[in-house]
Amino acid sequence: MSTDSSPKAAKRRPDRAALVIAVALIAVAAVIFWDVSRLGAIASYARIGPTTVPNLVAGGLLVLGIWTAIEAWRGDFPEREHQEMGPVLWIVGGLAAQMLLLKPLGFSIATGVLFAMTAAGFGKRKLWLTLPIGIAFSFVVWVIFTRLLQLHLPSGPLEALFF
Repeated sequence: MSTDSSPKAAKRRPDRAALVIAVALIAVAAVIFWDVSRLGAIASYARIGPTTVPNLVAGGLLVLGIWTAIEAWRGDFPEREHQEMGPVLWIVGGLAAQMLLLKPLGFSIATGVLFAMTAAGFGKRKLWLTLPIGIAFSFVVWVIFTRLLQLHLPSGPLEALFF
């Protein structure tokens, strides 16, 4: 029995992370197919109904999941670079902060915090500059959605100050 320690032999092992992604894609496709099956034939006289697009999305996810599983099993994915956790934590922290601050402080401030923390994750650590810029951009978005499009976004003290 010989042992092959060449780089090709190491490359042939299944990529476990990609297999997990493939399983997740297939699971999401299955959930979408199940949910669409509960809709039934609402508009049976038309070829395109409320189930058409979800079925296409689920089918696409299923194909991608199978394709990812095959490529993972073959070990055909390129070797991944080392992941820096600092930027990821800044962005995930920004998302968590937005979710926690959205109701008490409103859309503009919560999304401004997300903007500033995402900028910090990308290397712009001047929070004293990125936070007001993010709040200003978010306030403009809030005005467009709430006043022009008549869609509801959570308001807070900043929005109440102007409207």
